[in-house]
Amino acid sequence: MERLSRHEAAAVERAGADPMLDKVERWAAINSGSSNMLGLATMAAVLADEFSVLPGELHLRDPAPVDAMASDGSLNALHYGQNLHLKVRPSAPVQLLFTGHMDTVFGIDHPFQDLTWREDGVLGGPGVADMKGGIAVMLAALKALEAAPEAKAFGYEIVLNSDEEVGSPGSAALLAQAARGKNAAFTYEPAALPDGTLAGARPGSGNFSILIKGKSAHAGRNPEDGRNAVVAAADLALRLAKAKGPRLSVNPARIEGGSPNNVVPDHAILRVNMRPFTTEDQDRARAQLDAAVAMVAAEHDVTIHVHGGFGRPPKPLDPEAEKLFGLVRRCGLDLGQDIRWQPSGGVCDGNNIAACGVPVVDTMGVRGGAIHSDQEYLIVDSLAERAQLSALSILRLVTGALA
Repeated sequence: MERLSRHEAAAVERAGADPMLDKVERWAAINSGSSNMLGLATMAAVLADEFSVLPGELHLRDPAPVDAMASDGSLNALHYGQNLHLKVRPSAPVQLLFTGHMDTVFGIDHPFQDLTWREDGVLGGPGVADMKGGIAVMLAALKALEAAPEAKAFGYEIVLNSDEEVGSPGSAALLAQAARGKNAAFTYEPAALPDGTLAGARPGSGNFSILIKGKSAHAGRNPEDGRNAVVAAADLALRLAKAKGPRLSVNPARIEGGSPNNVVPDHAILRVNMRPFTTEDQDRARAQLDAAVAMVAAEHDVTIHVHGGFGRPPKPLDPEAEKLFGLVRRCGLDLGQDIRWQPSGGVCDGNNIAACGVPVVDTMGVRGGAIHSDQEYLIVDSLAERAQLSALSILRLVTGALA
């Protein structure tokens, strides 16, 4: 750390000394699956208490209204938890955004609920890496920087949302609002690889529920009078699957509907995920979807309604993002950490932030692995490593912006 200034060294030392493991163990013991409203409320209250040590205005924000298509084709309201939102020094010359999520993929009835030591220095448990460990890293870095002389030179907003694991439908507007006017952003998803590699470019992601309405008829007496919705849904799934290519993945995931064997089915729903690599690919994907829907509707004489959209815009690695990644890499080198990055097929809130024109590194969280499975683990030493990396990167972002 001989390349660090006196102030940088002090901030880095404070960040690394924070008792993050204790926080992770307490937080991971709270089930906060995306649909567990009671668990999310408990988690939000705990985090609000923890983050109240930072100056500024802290609120728990209600999610925006969201609906989803049920298996019968009706649109039903979805319910998500509140989102933590903190504003600190909004009039400071440099403005940054820090985001994370309190929800996990493990519901209240999931068997993976307990913490276990897999081996020395490796803690297994729900959300330890994705991303309660990342939230602890964020808080440790910001607490360390609040004690630095440079603290008054920068302001920031924090959003910890409750629905990231299901695409952030209720918090996307809050993220976009918080991103407005920011110089840069960090999101605390776990590192892309256990060695600390960051995720660089990401594709976008769109989820669609497509309702096909046909006409029922007797399968033996007058099948020609029917309009088979299941066959139309299958035809649409095959057409969409053919649209995939090197810059667009298409996954027809499920067909719901049908009827007794002696009835032509008049109802089906096709669920599809599409992942385009650029905004141009996204536009083409939507055009291909609309064209396929129109052709299937005409050829099968059915009506089709498409619900959903691209909730995660593509996140290319543009020049401003490359500069931010370069800064993080240089900070890592000065801390003895070899920081690299590579493209990822996954998506996160970093997609939404980048779409607002804000450069973002969205894997500033811990090193670990096997996320979204009952083998999820955290490499405990990475808590201090990544808190120090965050503290130094933020400090140099601020001093560089003011230079």
